Amino acid sequence: MKIQLLDITVIILYLVVVSVIGIVMKKQAERSKNDYMLGGKSMPYWMLGVSNASGMFDISGTAWMVAIMFIYGVKSIWLPWLWPVFNQIFMMVYLSVWLRRSNVSTGAEWMLTRFGSKHDARLSHKIIIAFALLCCLGFMAYGFIGLGKFLEIFIPWQVVQPYLMFDLAPEYVAHFYGIIFTLFTVFYSLLGGMKSIVWADLIHYVIMVFVSVAVAVIAMNALSGHNLPVPGGWQDLFFGKDLGLDWTGYLEEVNVKIKSDGFSPFGYFFALMTAKGILASLAGPAPNYDMQKILSTKSPREAAMMSMIVNVVLLPTRYLLIIGVTVLGLIFYKDLNIAGVSGPDFERLLPAVLNAHIPSGLLGLILVGLMGAFMGTFAGTFNAAQAYLVNDIYLKSINPNATNKQISRMNYSLGLAVVVISITLGLFAKDVNSVLQWIVGALYGGYVAANVLKWHWWRFNGTGFFWGMLAGILSAMILPYIYQDTLPLYYFPLILLLSVIGSVAGSLLSPPTDMEVLKKFYRNVRPWGFWGPVDEAVKKEDPAFETNKSFGLDMFNVLIGTVGQTAITALPVFIVLMMPGQGFLTAGVLLVCVFILWKTWYKKLPSE
Repeated sequence: MKIQLLDITVIILYLVVVSVIGIVMKKQAERSKNDYMLGGKSMPYWMLGVSNASGMFDISGTAWMVAIMFIYGVKSIWLPWLWPVFNQIFMMVYLSVWLRRSNVSTGAEWMLTRFGSKHDARLSHKIIIAFALLCCLGFMAYGFIGLGKFLEIFIPWQVVQPYLMFDLAPEYVAHFYGIIFTLFTVFYSLLGGMKSIVWADLIHYVIMVFVSVAVAVIAMNALSGHNLPVPGGWQDLFFGKDLGLDWTGYLEEVNVKIKSDGFSPFGYFFALMTAKGILASLAGPAPNYDMQKILSTKSPREAAMMSMIVNVVLLPTRYLLIIGVTVLGLIFYKDLNIAGVSGPDFERLLPAVLNAHIPSGLLGLILVGLMGAFMGTFAGTFNAAQAYLVNDIYLKSINPNATNKQISRMNYSLGLAVVVISITLGLFAKDVNSVLQWIVGALYGGYVAANVLKWHWWRFNGTGFFWGMLAGILSAMILPYIYQDTLPLYYFPLILLLSVIGSVAGSLLSPPTDMEVLKKFYRNVRPWGFWGPVDEAVKKEDPAFETNKSFGLDMFNVLIGTVGQTAITALPVFIVLMMPGQGFLTAGVLLVCVFILWKTWYKKLPSE
């Protein structure tokens, strides 16, 4: 165990600072529901953008991304499209503007602006609450498992156990560590609400910038005296029908991992992943901390700018750390212990490398940064879950006239309940990847159809939304048991089909949404899509109303933005790998994309 007194001191200092933030922000958070959930919509977009990026810099996702970078090389840059990472480009270009114009507090409350307040709208409201809570609980379980696995490397159970009154099976040690830090995280986020989360995230992000640059420099120094022991094609960004990676003669166990991951044939996998990613992006943000940060901005313009900031500050910093750790892992692999219960566990590479090759002091700062990442992710998701429970269940259905004191009490009690449930779910999860694949491959698959239609088709109603979401969620719950040895992505088309049938049939077999509700939504949000009858009705009342004809420009900007996002992701990788040709080419592509977007996107943002 390499962790020293200096490292422990750094960790304790950080924990004290974030605790103080929660205590200081407590009074502001108690002033109103919006102050607690959305920070009073008073924070500047760049703070919310950095906070959102910081929350996405989670420990579990970073450990997974280090593992896939080690295994798949530079091609692994494409694998986060599973989430899909480029949904932030859709948000930046137009969806954040649409969402913020609704001026609501949660994604479930948004349903009432789109479908009204009749029975079908209440059904859509309830089903999105169920989906949101499933997502939040899943991500919280995923987060604390990752943190526990990370800490297990630095603090072996045999060191801790003599001081405790009980023993644990090896497979539950990570869960125990995760629970301890989860409970601590709840303290500051429960007290201070959104503002305490944003301020803690800012501190964490500054630490992560320093940490990522330091690890990248250490990796480049190590690489200057070594050749990377990787097969041909590992340093190539692009690929063909097949993956083109064979670790025979290097690390045989990696070939076993590639086979078990089920990403081959890679060309087919990539096509399916991209198609799903585009549909998921068109659906808009899932009802989690990402959506809450957008709703916390001051205006639609600042909502778009916030999503832009996320891309700029998250990807280069994160990939400096990922490629730095990967390079050190490849060079010193034989000296690392990443053995799991059933063979090598590549998700342990991140903590193993840090434990073995990072000097004391910097190690403490890295631990603070990565634990802070977990805390930011968990706290943001926790805040979103509270918002749905308090705003959309307690205030809508149980006590609409609750006082601020009663609301604060419910925030605390329901928040604790959420934590207990998420921990319980985490105890049954096999590993980080299994939870991640279920969330992004199956559960989000059930979200897609209904949420694409809600933005783009006027005839889609609350009944259609309910049945489309219900079909998708049930499919996501049942199909993993039918296709037990199959990646969720591969049965995503079946989930999508069932959800589309539920959405369209539910809409056409029930009355359309009240035209007055549709006209109000259409005027405020101003979406493009199949809104002909509503557009005609609005223009009868207001001939000066301008139809949104920006579909072509928005899709062009999404394409350019996705190319730019990929370039800003690949650039730090090529820099650390010391590949100047690819680095200069990538930088050139990025500059061209930035110039185009400045002309076609930034200069055309709404002024409000």
